[in-house]
Amino acid sequence: MLKLRRLAHTILLSSVAGLSPIAIQAADLIVSANDGKYLRVDGKDTWPRNANPDTLTVLDASTLPFKPLKSIPVEFGIQGPPQAVAITPNGQLAFVGAPTRYDHDNTRLVTDNFVQVIDLESDALGITKLSLPTHPQGIAVNRTGDLVLVAGVDGSLYVLTIDGKQAALINSIKLSSGRLAGVSFTHDGKHALVALRDQQGVAVVDINGHEVKDSLMRLSSGVAPYTIDVSSDGRWAVVSNVGLAGLAGSDAKRLGDTDTVSLIDVSSVPFKTVQYLNVPSVPEGVAISPDGRWITVLSMDGSNLTKDNPGRKEKGKLILFSLKDGVATQVSEVPSGTAGQGVAFTQDSQYVIAQLNVEKQLAIYKIENDRLQDTGTPIQLEAGPASIRTMPR
Repeated sequence: MLKLRRLAHTILLSSVAGLSPIAIQAADLIVSANDGKYLRVDGKDTWPRNANPDTLTVLDASTLPFKPLKSIPVEFGIQGPPQAVAITPNGQLAFVGAPTRYDHDNTRLVTDNFVQVIDLESDALGITKLSLPTHPQGIAVNRTGDLVLVAGVDGSLYVLTIDGKQAALINSIKLSSGRLAGVSFTHDGKHALVALRDQQGVAVVDINGHEVKDSLMRLSSGVAPYTIDVSSDGRWAVVSNVGLAGLAGSDAKRLGDTDTVSLIDVSSVPFKTVQYLNVPSVPEGVAISPDGRWITVLSMDGSNLTKDNPGRKEKGKLILFSLKDGVATQVSEVPSGTAGQGVAFTQDSQYVIAQLNVEKQLAIYKIENDRLQDTGTPIQLEAGPASIRTMPR
């Protein structure tokens, strides 16, 4: 199906940021949502005046070097899991959540309650704001391109349908008394996994067409489950657990201790958590390769902490696990950027794209001989990348 999609869909992407229109094969489009108004300085949150706008970057990763095709002004914020963005399988629409703005007069961050639906084929700024009852976080689009799930901070999962280039809210399901975070469909589209950020665990919803119901199945996780990814072989899911740093209302001092990633068997119902992977602190980003062979984790590892914190480190880590016979084993680890965010595989499972927020870069790594190799060819952005998604696979 992926090969057919490569041949069948040609889209015209024109740039809002100075690139001339480009006709491409929709082989491997990846979207990165970037927060321009926020800047982390020595572990402290700042919102400088006259900052760059928030943007959506559309990247073609089907050929080397990877090509940024579009940069679109959007409303977006780094606060939340690095999955507040999505793209349809035909490459025509993108969805951006987590809209925020900074009120300099009152020195406060303001969160807004809408999802942006972006027409990627439009020469103009084809953006529609779809209102929600709450602030949206993780977003996922199914492989048939007609259903969207949006995780809300109010504990509800919002169900959207796609008809052509129009999206509509049709339903919501209450899953938690706390916040929801990341969300991903299973490969067959019959289920989705939703991170229960404040209640610990993963909710499973059942899907039949456009009907989405709570299965009442709950899976074990670590503290503050955050980002979720599912392999294209239909066998595995991974969940990053960001620990105490992901919980609200705590003034406790964080010291950069070890956190976890959960490996979940989704090959048959009921799903089961089968392994916990120890990783450095605050694993913001986690991804499983489309072929199910690799798991990669982007951990802050103390690089998010202030300089007076004994757990402070200058750089985070990108870690690679090999998944064989149902067991994940760490095989490689390399330094990454400061307070990294999301991570994604290319469709061929050979490259990893990591969001380096402070450096404002998309770093690119190649898997070679079971090791991560920095290609040394990062893509420089004007705003700090903080959410990333591939086309549904």
